[in-house]
Amino acid sequence: MSENVNVLVTGASGTLGTVVVPRLEKDGYRVRPMSRRGRPGWVAADLRTGEGLAEAVAGVDVIVHLASAPGRPQQTDVEGTRLLLTEARKAGVRHVLYVSINGIDRVPYRYYQAKLDTEAVVKASGVPYTILRAAQFHPFVEMLLATVSKAGPVIIDPKWQVQPVALDDVADRIVNLIALPPTGETIEYAGPQVLSFDEVARSWLVARGSKRPIWRLRFPGGMAKAIRAGAQTTTATPTGTGTWQEYLAAKY
Repeated sequence: MSENVNVLVTGASGTLGTVVVPRLEKDGYRVRPMSRRGRPGWVAADLRTGEGLAEAVAGVDVIVHLASAPGRPQQTDVEGTRLLLTEARKAGVRHVLYVSINGIDRVPYRYYQAKLDTEAVVKASGVPYTILRAAQFHPFVEMLLATVSKAGPVIIDPKWQVQPVALDDVADRIVNLIALPPTGETIEYAGPQVLSFDEVARSWLVARGSKRPIWRLRFPGGMAKAIRAGAQTTTATPTGTGTWQEYLAAKY
């Protein structure tokens, strides 16, 4: 029964964490949100130093591991996960669900290599695990669009392929997976539609009522080539149900 299950959520204050925590609480889990900075009802622990991790995992049944630091992934993601799961193994945690990213084994990118290395840490930790590789969240795709349009025009590689997923869908998938025994597998998860970045950019501008021009370029390098080839899309099922268009309609 979920009401008897203690769940530690790392990265609870992040984009996904702020959706996952209430979703778990809604299902009756006893949730212990974790962040580096303490706040009422939360546990403070630091993946970079290991401070507070033993206390954070004490009495925990399941860890939903969301914390990540793209700017310093070796320290926080790789080594921080090693520290976390060392304490988790000592505490007898029976399931860690680690949220990773679709395509990290197919796209050459430093941060993605760190995520792959973190997956290896999870697999070797001795704690029963499930790895969920999620596609790009809708807000992340919008952040990319905002970033590439800072100079005025929206500068994109129109052939990039994305399969964005709704945060609520990822939260639901996490809840469904922790209700099951650890799979010891890596599971991909994405939204219901594969879209070109041209489609994504045009629909974003229409939703915002913007007349900004789109500058279409073929980005160089192995990372861009892999994304054009669909390296971050998946045929895995089930998929989420929330679409990019629904996200835009709800926001604008």
